[in-house]
Amino acid sequence: MTDAQLHVEDDPAKAVGELLAEAVGSISLTGGSTPRAAYEHAAALQPDWSGRHVYWSDERCVPREDERSNYLLAKRALLDRLAHKPSVHRIHAWADPAAAADAYEIEIGDARFDLSLLGLGPDGHVASLFPGSPQLAVRHRLVTHGPAGLEPFVTRITLTLPALLAAKRIVFLVIGADKAEAVHRAFRGPITDEIPASLLRAGDAPISVYLDPAAAAR
Repeated sequence: MTDAQLHVEDDPAKAVGELLAEAVGSISLTGGSTPRAAYEHAAALQPDWSGRHVYWSDERCVPREDERSNYLLAKRALLDRLAHKPSVHRIHAWADPAAAADAYEIEIGDARFDLSLLGLGPDGHVASLFPGSPQLAVRHRLVTHGPAGLEPFVTRITLTLPALLAAKRIVFLVIGADKAEAVHRAFRGPITDEIPASLLRAGDAPISVYLDPAAAAR
């Protein structure tokens, strides 16, 4: 079991960008709007990502160039700004969800993420593992698919709990007052399926949580 280390920063995205710039090996990125500034800062600090492998913790099942795509956010904020690019392992979420999940499972193979960057939803979800979702119960796979618990309500491809727990290092980036209760429950409350992010504390990987003061209010 791991105690999450909380870091309250005026600019947590900058701190996480520094971690990404220094990271090596296999890196799992997260989606949503929160990490954009971290990706931009990481690219400015370290434009050479050759030799690295980049994956995603989850993806929305939308067309390739859809603005809701987690990949597209990272491409614009990080990958397009690099002078030397990493090996990119994109989730083919525009295909049939079951086939896309199977293909991504093969793509990951026996890779173990050296750093897994994650976000936290106001309901305590992590990746696309939502409270009460069927994806949360999957234990025999690294990748699965299923419905979303929050907007946008599109099917998701997501790493499973075993895949997330296998990371060597876990970093959360959480910003905003609407996340404060979820932060308290995920990192200081009981470990419970009701708050999926709390389940990562049951593993051995060190967990660092970078917060702004609003998200740390509880």
